[in-house]
Amino acid sequence: MGLIHVIAALEGMIVLPVITKFLGVASYGIWTQLRGIVTLIVPFIVLALPAALIRFLSAEKNKREIQEGVYSVLVLVFIIAFIIASLFVIFSGFLARFFECSPVLIKIFSLVIILESLNVIILDVLIAFQEMAKYCFFSIFEMIGQILLIVGAVFIGSGLYGVVLSFLLIRLITFLILFIYVLKKICIIFPTFSPIKKYLYFSLPLLGSGLSYWFVASSDRYLINLFWGVIAVGFYAPAYAMGSLLNFFIYPVTLMLTAVLPKLFDEKKMDEVKNHLKYSLKYFLIVVIPSVFGLSVLSRQLLIIFSTKEIAENAYFITPFIALSILFYGVSCFFCQILVLAKKTKINAMIWAASALLNFGLNLIFIPIFGILAAAITTFLSYLFSFGLIWYFSFKELKFEIDWQFIIKSILASVLMSLFIIQFSSVGLLNALIVIVSAAFIYGILIFLFKGISKKEIYFFKDLILNLKKTVI
Repeated sequence: MGLIHVIAALEGMIVLPVITKFLGVASYGIWTQLRGIVTLIVPFIVLALPAALIRFLSAEKNKREIQEGVYSVLVLVFIIAFIIASLFVIFSGFLARFFECSPVLIKIFSLVIILESLNVIILDVLIAFQEMAKYCFFSIFEMIGQILLIVGAVFIGSGLYGVVLSFLLIRLITFLILFIYVLKKICIIFPTFSPIKKYLYFSLPLLGSGLSYWFVASSDRYLINLFWGVIAVGFYAPAYAMGSLLNFFIYPVTLMLTAVLPKLFDEKKMDEVKNHLKYSLKYFLIVVIPSVFGLSVLSRQLLIIFSTKEIAENAYFITPFIALSILFYGVSCFFCQILVLAKKTKINAMIWAASALLNFGLNLIFIPIFGILAAAITTFLSYLFSFGLIWYFSFKELKFEIDWQFIIKSILASVLMSLFIIQFSSVGLLNALIVIVSAAFIYGILIFLFKGISKKEIYFFKDLILNLKKTVI
């Protein structure tokens, strides 16, 4: 799972410079918006039913029940996806004018919506079958295939059409392979849809928080396009993507906690739960705090390397706000673990809904006046708002110690590291790599000198890894 997130991050770093440098800022702006539409539409189409499949089929032994569950969901999702895709085709002219692209691109993406929806279902069926190795293989296969096809399409001169067709082709290939595998595994039947009511009762409440989070993370691009045009989106999106790289550090740690904490909580080992939260948060911050400083200071240079000088000059100031937003989001994910343990997930959904409303309102007021800078600042304020509320409500359920002395030491070490970066950084991929490695080394020495982490904590981290292994086995 960690490798999947590495490749996902690399995909953005590879596709961004390829499209912006060879096809231009406007093409990247169109590409970003079309991909964002898929990200928005697919969760509505699948209705969080993949989570229901995992919940109800993981322990199911009856083959007929498994077949009924899988094919009921697949057929239902296909019908919904086909209706949505048909609407995209019917209104392709209108959508093309809004996104400033050809109607053909909208029609191609209508097919992508169908295949993406079906692939999401089948991939989660693999999780329900407890075949994580195959899940990871197919996910990585799709990501790498997408990168290779997109880069190839650009280099042979196919333009944005080639990029979009590559996006479609890799999903078609993945679907065919996955569907054949499922056919061999459980054979095919025509479902009666008997479990759908139960599945929907479980899955529909899960849609709210996911939608609200997407709104906070993605809706600003559409308002930027509405008020400032696709070029402004082309400036904003790469800088936003650069700051969002910090998401990579969130998933491995939260994955560990998701595996370890429920057992400890149910066994009433509250001291161990608190220790795991305390030290895991500390390990997360020891990496992410300097990363925020580093990305902020190097944003202009990195954007020049991975996109264009024009984008860097017009959007380098976006990255620090987004990086800081992801820092607060990452910390709130640790607090969310408490709400999950206490089965208070509805609180999380309501908080993100409020955050989405705040984000939209502020964007609607300030983007027309201040442009992409307003979008970045309102994104930060929305994440800060949700962070504060999640912290408040989670600590009403269970409090754990936060090492404030370490946080101060980490910030101080990061400031000194940033001074080094400012003094010696220069444009160029090799120079940037040398500066980043040197800065990380300096930060590590400073944390050691400031006694930011002890031997006892290192031993605790080793025990945490061993506990994770036992849980997975």
